[in-house]
Parts: sequence; C-alpha cells; structure tokens
Amino acid sequence: MNDISSNNWYAMTDKGLSETIGHFIQRERIGQNKSQSEVAKAAGVSRSTLSLLERGENVSISNFIQILRTLELLYIMDVFKPFDEISPIAYAKMKMKTRIRARKKNIDGNVVSDIGW
Repeated sequence: MNDISSNNWYAMTDKGLSETIGHFIQRERIGQNKSQSEVAKAAGVSRSTLSLLERGENVSISNFIQILRTLELLYIMDVFKPFDEISPIAYAKMKMKTRIRARKKNIDGNVVSDIGW
C-alpha cells in the first residue's frame, strides 16, 4: 500500500482506511515481537479475527479495542477525547479579570489603599 499523508484521509475509501489501521496494528505487533496467536489469545479473540483486522477487513469495535489494549496502544484514543471550547465572549470576560499590575505594599506588607485622587 502507498504511504498516504494525513491530508488525504477524506479522499481514502473505507477499505483504504481499514487497511491503514490494519497495517498500523501489524507493524506495532511485530515491533513488540509478538505473534498473531499470542496477541489474539491475550486479547480474547481468535487469531483469524486479528488476521482480518491486519488485512483491513471488518471486525467489531470491541475486538479492535481489546487488541489495542493488549498491544498497549490505547493512547490513540486520546484523539477522541472531547475538549472544552470557550466562546470568544467568555474568553474576553476572563481576560478582563486578569490582573495586569501588582499593587504596592507598605512596610508592614499591607496593600496600600487608593488615596482617592
């Protein structure tokens, strides 16, 4: 399969995406020096299921997650974490509350109050 940059994810077919995922799983498994049988047994799936995944065929999402867990690859799930977005108005209000300067302190360490000019 050709090396495809992340800019082309939308142009890829579902089959092409599945094959990319399969190659990733296979590369990681081999990099850990584990056989298909070892990974499949540890993941609680059949060896043929792992083979199907590595070839880019359809497997259940639960089997896929078990295989990721077995290969200690769950870090890739970080891209699915929702993150809080702040609206521009809320951001502006928050910035208004940010202190810009420190107040002078007198010898006792107390804040010098405004003399009211």
